[in-house]
Amino acid sequence: MNEYATLRALHRPGDPLVLPNVWDAGSVKIVEEAGYPALATASASIAAMLGYPDHEGAPADEMFAAAARVIRAATVPVTVDAEAGYGLKPDGLAARLRGIGAAGCNIEDTDPATGLKDADAQAGYIAALRAADPDLVINARVDAFLAGLDDPVGEAVARGRRYLEAGADCVYPILAPFERVGELVAGIPGPVNIACFPGTTPRRLAELGVARISFGPQPYLHALETLRTFATRAAAGEDPAAG
Repeated sequence: MNEYATLRALHRPGDPLVLPNVWDAGSVKIVEEAGYPALATASASIAAMLGYPDHEGAPADEMFAAAARVIRAATVPVTVDAEAGYGLKPDGLAARLRGIGAAGCNIEDTDPATGLKDADAQAGYIAALRAADPDLVINARVDAFLAGLDDPVGEAVARGRRYLEAGADCVYPILAPFERVGELVAGIPGPVNIACFPGTTPRRLAELGVARISFGPQPYLHALETLRTFATRAAAGEDPAAG
């Protein structure tokens, strides 16, 4: 089984692929050593590491270069957070991802400049991306909750169905609250990716039939808080590793 098939097969409703998102070679090694069978990058973490804001604030070349370093350090399939595609046409994005060895990608339906994209236009982009690379595991992010719509569940389900029809492998309604996850899983006829926020657990999400669980920038932010504590204790003349 190749890395694309391996990644795709790991999306199992009720027995989900869990992805503590990584951002560099060091984080790759830590997560791999914990036994995870695949890895995912987080654009927010990589952009912050590079000194840029999220939402395509970093140059595309730097983002792809950072993702390439993650992939080189990994021995398992890696799916790359490609944000909204960096203005690339679908075949161009597919070529960049193939060039760095990505097994999959996130593609979001918000344009950083104009907001939530037209659903049909986004479905067309996904269909063209699928045509450009039949192997690529496409995780279609749905930003209905992020956009603050009156009926985010209904919109997320409608978009999720449309994106699956266009060739997406998984649907990612980002910022979906835990109490609405069951509705999303019931309404979207394919694997659903949910972000695991503080207050819930991968086990609880698995019980709702989620097929993929990610953490976004949370691991990176947690690592920074650990560094903050270490540095603060050292500055105060204390044992920075105590506690």
